[in-house]
Amino acid sequence: MGKDIENTGDVPEREVISWHALTVDECIAKLRADPDLCKKGLTSSEAARRLEEYGPNKMSEAEKETLCQKIWKQVANVLVCILVVVALVSAARGIVEQVAVEEPNSTTILTSWVQVGLIVTVITVNTCIGILQEGSAEKAAEALKNMLSADARVIRDGKEMMIPAIEVVPGDVIILSLGDRCPADMRVIESTNLACQEAALTGEAVPIDKKISVIDVPQGSNPEQIALGDRHNMTFSATLVAQGSGVGIAIATGDETQIGTINKLVSQVEKKKTNVLEQIDQVSKLLAVLILIATLTTFFIAFFAAEQSAFEAVSTSLVCCVAMIPEGLEAIVTLVYAWATTNMAKQNAIIRALPAVETLGSVTVICSDKTGTLTQNVMSLTAFVTSNAHYKFDVNATDRVPTNFVREDSYLAERAQHQFKRSVSQVIKDGANSGAPRKGHIESSNHYSIDTSLHPVEVEDGAAPSSVPSDFPFPIGGSPTSEWVKNALSVGVLCSKCVLGENGGREGEIGNPTELSILRAAYFSGISIESLKKETPIVAEVPFSSEYKFMATVHDTGDAENYDVFVKGAPDRMVKLCSTQAKGGVVTETEPINSNYWIEKIAVLSSHGLRVLALCRATVPKSSVVKGENLGPEFVNGRPEMQWLTIIGLCAIMDPPRPECVQAIREAKGAGVRVAMITGDHKDTATAIGHMLGIVDENYPSAITGPELDEMSDEEMKDAVMTYNVFARASPQNKIRIVKALQAQKQISSMTGDGVNDAPALKAADMGVAMGKEGTDVAREASEMILADDNFATIVTAVKEGRTVWDNLRKVLYINTPINNAQGMSVLFGLAFGLNQSPLSPIQVLYSNLICAITLGFVAAIEPAEEGIMSLPPRRIGKRLIGRYLLLRILLATLTLTCLVVASAFWLKSYNPDGLLFSKEDGADPNNPKNSGLPEPELVYYLEDIRATAFNVLDFGAISITLSARFTYLSSIHPRVFRGNKSAWYSVFIVAALQIITTYVPGLNTIVFQMRGMDGRQWGIVMLFMVIVFLVLEAEKALRSYLKFRGADTDDLQYGVFDNPMEGEVGKNEALLPKGASHLNLVSLEK
Repeated sequence: MGKDIENTGDVPEREVISWHALTVDECIAKLRADPDLCKKGLTSSEAARRLEEYGPNKMSEAEKETLCQKIWKQVANVLVCILVVVALVSAARGIVEQVAVEEPNSTTILTSWVQVGLIVTVITVNTCIGILQEGSAEKAAEALKNMLSADARVIRDGKEMMIPAIEVVPGDVIILSLGDRCPADMRVIESTNLACQEAALTGEAVPIDKKISVIDVPQGSNPEQIALGDRHNMTFSATLVAQGSGVGIAIATGDETQIGTINKLVSQVEKKKTNVLEQIDQVSKLLAVLILIATLTTFFIAFFAAEQSAFEAVSTSLVCCVAMIPEGLEAIVTLVYAWATTNMAKQNAIIRALPAVETLGSVTVICSDKTGTLTQNVMSLTAFVTSNAHYKFDVNATDRVPTNFVREDSYLAERAQHQFKRSVSQVIKDGANSGAPRKGHIESSNHYSIDTSLHPVEVEDGAAPSSVPSDFPFPIGGSPTSEWVKNALSVGVLCSKCVLGENGGREGEIGNPTELSILRAAYFSGISIESLKKETPIVAEVPFSSEYKFMATVHDTGDAENYDVFVKGAPDRMVKLCSTQAKGGVVTETEPINSNYWIEKIAVLSSHGLRVLALCRATVPKSSVVKGENLGPEFVNGRPEMQWLTIIGLCAIMDPPRPECVQAIREAKGAGVRVAMITGDHKDTATAIGHMLGIVDENYPSAITGPELDEMSDEEMKDAVMTYNVFARASPQNKIRIVKALQAQKQISSMTGDGVNDAPALKAADMGVAMGKEGTDVAREASEMILADDNFATIVTAVKEGRTVWDNLRKVLYINTPINNAQGMSVLFGLAFGLNQSPLSPIQVLYSNLICAITLGFVAAIEPAEEGIMSLPPRRIGKRLIGRYLLLRILLATLTLTCLVVASAFWLKSYNPDGLLFSKEDGADPNNPKNSGLPEPELVYYLEDIRATAFNVLDFGAISITLSARFTYLSSIHPRVFRGNKSAWYSVFIVAALQIITTYVPGLNTIVFQMRGMDGRQWGIVMLFMVIVFLVLEAEKALRSYLKFRGADTDDLQYGVFDNPMEGEVGKNEALLPKGASHLNLVSLEK
């Protein structure tokens, strides 16, 4: 069962055995083991045979990419191929010039090899960036392996022994003790108060009690539909023993364990490219065609019209080709992501894969795990109910004062609206205190649950419970005294073996989270837990059992005659054992119990999804108890007087919402983003939390459960995910099915989570978000983003950053595309309108491509978010970066810049006699009359002068485009252009300084860039054309603002000719679950 299997994406067929539905003897028979296996275990020889058959107990590792494969993935695209061809031709030209020509031109040789070097550098840099930033998927398997146990205590050959966990095989008898990590999936055969912490796997916040008996399967149901958390006779690999001890038989190891199936699913879910990367691939193919057409056109014009030699015409056409290739585009896109990633990391959002930033900005639905993500993952006492009052407790308190309790009788005073007209039993059955079996589930995870099927709870005679409001002992709005809190909560503190964590926190805590909540409330009310226990030593106890659902301790409080008995337990059972109630929670004043009042309060609290625990006390003569005696349950529920306890109050307990999540969810709604909660908790609990957070509202007023989803067809499932915001009692298969259904409904889904059980959905979602502090390594490695502070509110910041990235990518295209196009078009149209040589040299073209992209393009990459970005709806699925209006803006900028670059060349050429133009530095220039036997004329402006002017018009015009592009609608002819982004002006100064350096530094200008220094007239032309570019684009911006005011879709939000509205339809009619998932026990099974 742990044997390594080639990971082909298909899962091998195997028999599905419902071990939890089999008796121990039937399990042994299925494992083909001896009947006395439980006593003697496997023999060494049999264990060795099984190890050979099933393989070692470890996770199989996915095949890792080699370095060559990673490099190939980065360079295997059309544009890189074109660049390689250009580099080869340039190298060939340099070699031919040096070897085959009698008088080689040193300038041609140098520029050819410089061009080769620049192209190789561009490809190398882009490849390195891509490899370094690529997420390492193989880490997920490593994280899962780290969760596995290192050693195991087994019985072999009739003896106990320790063996490496990797050698555990199906059929091994394994002994578990407190603190052990289960080495395999096991069927429990002995349990001594055994309970396992399975939150990371099942989502249950409290340890799950384990038992031996067979799990009864409801008639007509498939045994595999029973949730993992309710398979109480099973323990699962990598989970921790939180209580007691036990013995189990290994039934699955390695990849066949539940955590192993998750490992398979995580590694099999194909990672999809983000929309931007897909578009870049598509645009690259289109650009390749356009570049080839432009290159061929340039070649023919250069060869036939300009009468260049074949080699010279090829060289000129390659200049056009190189000019139009956006070599720096991938680098600048990476810089956009990297900058956003850095900003988000400062705000505790860690991005593992750079393109995920853009995906997050287009998310329409965030599917969030409840426990530890939307809630604090700390069971907390939220209210204490006495015979006449409700005391609200501040669960976020940090000061240790009794004023953390405030009397607020209206708090949780009435049933939740959806439970108004139901009976008490029905209310309890739906809530967190339910002990009744539900479809596909066997028992409640609440140790103190109410079993309404065995102990009906109803208000007697239909009387409406009531309690007369009173200012006793404290007025409404007031806080109790420290002494009152101490007496009221002492039952919960003393009747407990739990140990509170350091400073009242979770670190170092031991025990049941429900019981710990009472200790935590006492601690933050200023009560010294240790002092109280020392002052009131324990004499005897009735240990807790899930059979009678209470715990009792006997204490010596210093009374000469009597001991005090403290009892806490399931409220229904406690009420039946009480004859009196503490008046207003004052333990020294009692009155006859009003059972109807307490039963209705249980129903009210249950309807709000709260766990309820009753605190009671009494006294017994010292002679009736022997010190150190282990008492039986009859000490409490078997006394002759039956009703003998005094009820102090009810503890209302829940895992409260994170306070900052309320505002975060409100902001998400304002941005058009739905927040859905997926939890393993009860329906009423989930609904109550949903109300508190604002997830449940008039548009999504109710919740649905996992078992209900299991019964749905794919079409019904697709409707359900658009109808409900709260999914309760959800299993891992429900989660991934919900994500798939949302994607089928054209939703871009995000999944947040922290447990192993969240990993498949995190991997399958468009955007997986894991918790950094409380989350597991498995969840983190399966995600694209990690919240370092586990704060859901950080997601809203990430959404804004993601939208800013999309906005800035459009600005990058608006800046870079006209610059690239103008370079190529200037060469083409310059030759077409009469120039004999290209107005731009190859090195000038490559330089402009890189420098303008990295400097001016980076300005757009780091531009802060514009106002109103979070008031826009999420990007629609199928939308393209380049919409109608952006394309028009790009074409306008390209046309303007191209015309001005070409115009600058002809303007200068007009000053020469007879319009002559040839090179000053290249004596072999065929356009020089000297080479035709005629006298060489003196020109005002040579080819180098024209290239210097065209080069500077191009790059200073690029500066104008950049400054205008910073604001989508607001005018850049305003002081705001100097604010908000200092890097914009740094980039402008860098580009301007480099232009001056390349223009005037001797050798660099003439030999490398093939140009000369400029005079005042040339600079006048450059500055004039720079202003013209700026004013044209600002005029376009003003016109576009007017059109938007008139209702035009100038933001390209609606579908246009370039978009693909059918993109969301792809796979919509396919099954919602991954191929092969049914074999992994992670699917909705066939009925």
